Amino acid sequence: MNQRTILVTGASRGIGRAIAELLLEEGCRVVGLARTMGAKHLVHPSYTAVLGDLAALSSVQGTVKDILRQNPDLDGVVSVAGRGDFGELEQFSTTAIQSSMELNLLSHMVVARAVIPQLKGLRRGDLIFMGSVSSLNGAQKGSLYCAAKFGLRGFAQSLRQECARRGVRVGVIHPGMVRTGFFDELNFRPGAEPSQAIEPADVAQAVWTMLSARQGTVIDELVLSPQQHVIDFG
Repeated sequence: MNQRTILVTGASRGIGRAIAELLLEEGCRVVGLARTMGAKHLVHPSYTAVLGDLAALSSVQGTVKDILRQNPDLDGVVSVAGRGDFGELEQFSTTAIQSSMELNLLSHMVVARAVIPQLKGLRRGDLIFMGSVSSLNGAQKGSLYCAAKFGLRGFAQSLRQECARRGVRVGVIHPGMVRTGFFDELNFRPGAEPSQAIEPADVAQAVWTMLSARQGTVIDELVLSPQQHVIDFG
């Protein structure tokens, strides 16, 4: 495989960070887009960090277009950025509902809208969206998060059909509970045993499986789940 240039959103920590690290190990150039660089930011000669808030939709397209101008060979995007908003629906204000949808759904759509013309022009490339098992089944106190992930799954499925004839592959990865800082502000988390959570490196490997598939083959969706489904509350 020729050296690829991949944009990873949410690259400063968690799943996004693990994906960026694996892509660098595999010889890719990586552009990491994140709201902050993090205390221990990634440093590598083939890594470029770009600061940008995916929740600020008015500036997202401009930020991505700047990245494309500086990287005309960019031929892949792994769209990861998101957060967990959980609770009874009436606990969320209208503003909070809008904010949740903007980050967890609309930001992915805006990033895709910005990069698709370049990928279609190259007649190759990959768009991979970070979904969730929450896009497969609704769950109590998950109305906002599930709605966003269900929407993202439908968006990706439609986009896959739109892009196929131009050589652009579109896929979604649906992880179960991953042991990251995602749960830091939540009142639940996966169980402590290794079999009770997915590791970020597992998700990164799934991304690489999609990216390294033979041209002409599309891995539409992958579902990852812990061997044991255990949730710790409190």
